[in-house]
Amino acid sequence: MGKKSKTSRKGKKAWRANISTEDIHDFFEKSTKDALSGGSLTSAPTESLFFIDKSQDLSVKKKIEKKREKVLRVDSMLKKNPFVEAVPSSKQKSSKKKKKEALNAKDVVQDVPKDETVPDSGMVPIWGDGGQHSGKARQVSKQSIIPAVEVEPPGCSYNPTFDSHQDSLAQAVAEEMQKAYKIELGPQPVPLTVMGEVVDEDDKYFIEADDENDDEMDEENLSEDDKATEKRPLKTKRVTRVELNKRARRKEQQKKEAEAKKAEEFSKDIDNLPDILQEIAKEDEEKQKRHLRKAIAKQERLKACPPRLGKYKFQAAPPQVLLSEELTGSLRKLKGCATLARDRFKSLEKRGLIPPSARSGRK
Repeated sequence: MGKKSKTSRKGKKAWRANISTEDIHDFFEKSTKDALSGGSLTSAPTESLFFIDKSQDLSVKKKIEKKREKVLRVDSMLKKNPFVEAVPSSKQKSSKKKKKEALNAKDVVQDVPKDETVPDSGMVPIWGDGGQHSGKARQVSKQSIIPAVEVEPPGCSYNPTFDSHQDSLAQAVAEEMQKAYKIELGPQPVPLTVMGEVVDEDDKYFIEADDENDDEMDEENLSEDDKATEKRPLKTKRVTRVELNKRARRKEQQKKEAEAKKAEEFSKDIDNLPDILQEIAKEDEEKQKRHLRKAIAKQERLKACPPRLGKYKFQAAPPQVLLSEELTGSLRKLKGCATLARDRFKSLEKRGLIPPSARSGRK
């Protein structure tokens, strides 16, 4: 496309003719649309935009039960023939009242006692009574301490008070600083490459030659030391009977002293029996307190993070706190962010329903 031709702007008429009026036309179109649709949303009051729905609706369970009560045309056609058993199209759960009525009817009918040894089918169980179970095996599901929907502190609201916002902001800053300090003060990783000077090939030959000389000198010194030790005569001191008697008497005396010391300590313990019982009671109390502290710490740890399920550890999401300059005080001016799916996924990981996955980001 070529360039737009320049218009003449010699006089006032030429200037007025060439002034763009698109913004004025847009404003009038917008105001006309707002007037036709019922008025502008910016000037409308909050009560007219939002309302609380207090209408009571049927629960989902009742709706499902109401739908299941309907009989399909196929089933109704089969019901007309008494010789054909209809197969239900969906598995229907009978209510508790129906179960009770069926049990009562069975009790009334089963007046005649049956022989328990022979089953109804006439088949004898191979493994005897060992394989029979009185009831169904119930799968016990562990309920998580962490609630499904966690309520954020008041400082994370779109229009919080100054004190609550500062508290939440300080907590978020403390968490980030803790992560930074942990990286900074943690153990340094082992370097893959060690910095050093490059050794030339000529210097390598000199180093190898020096090592060989040192080895030869060491071998010569070792051989001289071995010869000297071989020349030394081995002298063994003979123990006399007098020395043996002295050792026996000293041993017996040490044994008597140890027994006397033990008896003295035992008598002291008997005298200090109330103090010992008091110390034992204190130790038991401290053990109970320690056990209680461990149990409370375990509960708090389970509230903060789930048990280890997979390869990766759970990493909690950062707190959703607005900065001081982002606070507008109005829900309309709040910046939108699509974090609902991420929040639900983190909630499932925190409750231990799914194993935490690796943090995947674009490279």
